[in-house]
Amino acid sequence: MSARHDAIVIGAGHNGLVAATTLAKAGRKVLVLEARDDPGGAATTEEIAPGFRVPALAHLLIRLDPTVEQEMALESHGLRYAQRDLSSVALDPEGRHLVIDEKGLDGLGGRAIEARDREAHRRLCERLRGYAGALKPFLSRTPPRLGSSRWADNANLMRLGWAIRRQGREQMREFLRIVLLNVADLVEDEIEDPLLQAAIALDAVLGGHAGPRSPNTVLTLLHRLAGEGDGLPAARALPVGGMGAVTEAMVRAFRSAGGELRCGAPVSRLRVDTDHVTGVVLSDGSEIEARSVLTSTNPKHAFLDLLGAEHLDAGFALRVTQIRMKGATGKLNIALRAAPEFKGLPPERLRDRLLIAPSIDDMEAAFNPTKYGELPETPPLEVTVPTIADPSLAPEGAHVLSAVVQYAPYDLKVGWAASTETFKERLLNLLESYAPGLKGNIVEARFLSPKDIEARLGTAGGHWHHGELIVDQMLMLRPLYGAAQYDTPVAGYYLCGAGTHPGGDVTGTAGRNAARRVLELEKRP
Repeated sequence: MSARHDAIVIGAGHNGLVAATTLAKAGRKVLVLEARDDPGGAATTEEIAPGFRVPALAHLLIRLDPTVEQEMALESHGLRYAQRDLSSVALDPEGRHLVIDEKGLDGLGGRAIEARDREAHRRLCERLRGYAGALKPFLSRTPPRLGSSRWADNANLMRLGWAIRRQGREQMREFLRIVLLNVADLVEDEIEDPLLQAAIALDAVLGGHAGPRSPNTVLTLLHRLAGEGDGLPAARALPVGGMGAVTEAMVRAFRSAGGELRCGAPVSRLRVDTDHVTGVVLSDGSEIEARSVLTSTNPKHAFLDLLGAEHLDAGFALRVTQIRMKGATGKLNIALRAAPEFKGLPPERLRDRLLIAPSIDDMEAAFNPTKYGELPETPPLEVTVPTIADPSLAPEGAHVLSAVVQYAPYDLKVGWAASTETFKERLLNLLESYAPGLKGNIVEARFLSPKDIEARLGTAGGHWHHGELIVDQMLMLRPLYGAAQYDTPVAGYYLCGAGTHPGGDVTGTAGRNAARRVLELEKRP
C-alpha cells in the first residue's frame, strides 16, 4: 500500500487535469494516474511522418472555459495561439464558397447571398445566441438534482426557467417551439441557401450519432453556442504546437500546484471498503490509498469496469448499460508536400475552418447508411490546415491537413480491418474533388475509425463526447439519473469527464465543476 493521497484522478485528459489542478490549488495532495505513456487524451499532437505533426483527434480548441484558462494560468505555462476566432468556409463543389464570419451576426461573404437569406440568417443567429446565452451560466454549475427537497437544487431549476422567461413572452414561446426540433426543420423554414443551411446544421451533429433530421438537434446546437472563447459564442482557436500544447500547459499548471502525474499506470479497479471507495488497484496489483477518487473515463467504464456492478443497485447498473455512446465520427490526418489548393478558394482562406457539406440532404444521406453499419459515400468533413497559421508543425514549405469525418459507423458490418483503406481512399477522393492535385502531394495519410478511437483512448463506442449530447443525456440527466452531480451512489467516488455535464469539446468545465463539487461535499458535516 502506497502513501495516502487526498485525491486520485484517473485519466490525464484535459478534464482530468483540470479537476486535479483545481483540487491541488485548494491544498489537496493529488495524484493523476494515466494508462497511456503520455498525457493529453483526445487533445494531443503526434508525428505521422518525419517532421509532420498533426492533431491526433481534436483539432480545434472550441469553447475552452475562460475561467479554467485563467485559474490554471495557462498562458504563463506556455499556451499560445496561432490563430483565434476562425471563420467558417462552406465549400461549394464549383468554387462558389460561402464565408461565415463568426464574429458578426450577419457575417456572410463569398458567394452571392439573397437579401432575404442574409436577413433570415441574422435574425436566426440573434435568437439562437440569445437562448444559448441564457443557458451559458448553467454550464459552469453543478446541475440541480431532480426530485430534491434542497433549496439550492430547486433554486437552480427556477433560475433555468427564469433565464428563458426574462427574454420576453414571445421569445419564450419560440424557445419552447424549437428546442426539441431537429435542426433541419429549423433552418429550412427560414433559410433557402443549401450551403448556409448545411453549415448551421453541421454544428448541431458534429461528434454525435445524429443526422440533421434527428430529433433534439436544435438543443445540441444551442449547447455548442452556449460555450464561448475569447468572448465569442462557440469560438474556435488553433494553439501553437497543436492541440497537445493545451494539455501540456495543463500538465505544467498541475505540477506547479504540487500535483503528481504518473503515466503508464493503468487502473484495473477501485478499492471499496463496505460502501466507500478508499483507493485504486493498478494493473500490476499495487494499491494506492486515497480519500477520494475521481475518474475522467467514460461512464460505462467508470461504473461497470472500475467500480463493478456488484457495488451498484441493479436498476442503476441497468441504466448505465443503456447510456447511448455509439460513435459515428472518425478522423483523417494527412501530411502534404505543399499547401492544398481548393477550387475558387483564396490562399488566405486556408487558415479558416473549411466545411464540406453541400446540403442537408447530402448530410442525411451520409447518416442513413451509418445507422445500419455501412459506409457513407460522401460524408461531411470539417477540415483545417493548421500549418498555415503554425508552420512549426511541418517541414518548411510542407503542410498538414486535419479532417473530422462526420459519419463513420462504429459497428461496421464488414469490419474496419477490411475497410479502413477503402474508406480512406474514398475520403481522399472527396478532398481531391474540391482540391485537385491534393493526392499527388500526400506524404502520409491515416484514418482513425471509432473502433480505433475506442482502442486508443478507452472510450466506449469511440464516442467523442463519452455519450450522446441529447435531451435525455444532458443537464441534470447527464450521464444518467442518479449520477448527474459528479458524485456517485458510492461515497468517495466521482466522475469528472466529458460524459458528465456539460459534455464534450475541450472546455475543461466538467473537470472544474467536478472538483468544486468534491470540495463542497468535503465541507458538509
